[in-house]
Amino acid sequence: MRRRARVDVRPVWAACAALLDYPTAALLDALDDIEALVPAHPDLAGLIDHLRGSPPADLQAEYVATFDHTRKCALYLTYFAYGDTRRRGQALVRFKETYRAAGVAWDETTGELPDHLCAVLQFGATVDPAAGGRLLAEHRAGVEMLRLALSGWRNDDGTTGSPWAGALRAICATLPELRGDEADAVRRLVEQGPPAEEVGLDGYGAGPALIAPATLAVRS
Repeated sequence: MRRRARVDVRPVWAACAALLDYPTAALLDALDDIEALVPAHPDLAGLIDHLRGSPPADLQAEYVATFDHTRKCALYLTYFAYGDTRRRGQALVRFKETYRAAGVAWDETTGELPDHLCAVLQFGATVDPAAGGRLLAEHRAGVEMLRLALSGWRNDDGTTGSPWAGALRAICATLPELRGDEADAVRRLVEQGPPAEEVGLDGYGAGPALIAPATLAVRS
């Protein structure tokens, strides 16, 4: 019996880390390079075409409406598991510790949290694929919830499906199939949503600043 060849997921993760970020002029200028990472990818080609063919101001407004104003489409992985509860703070520390163990430091000056999906994908694509894969696997239910939310997104023209849904399909295709308990977790998220204890995140990163050979950030 032949063993299935291992597929290199890094190009897909690198492309999705860029495509799921805020559509700045720099990102739009880099679309040819991003496309070269994943030529004719069935899940990403449509998103790339959408970004390439839409006015930047419209893209930015669409992005904000999708990811910044809608909790079910949050790009922060721990939000789906913990909401805004105290337990989420400890989960965020886990991300920072994983980055540090791989030799990179989380850049606190970005104003982003370390569980941002773009950061996790960037880390997995460029620093440590195994550790990045573990973080995604630990928050698989949240990734699937985001995929479902974007797939069911209602557009202003009455159509269904966010342009960014393709990026989540591409990410999920790089991960192992859902196990029974993971599928149950996804169903619970769909039915109940994340925990709702509003306590804030002050002190989640308490401790000395990390010093490492490189830093990891969501946006340049």
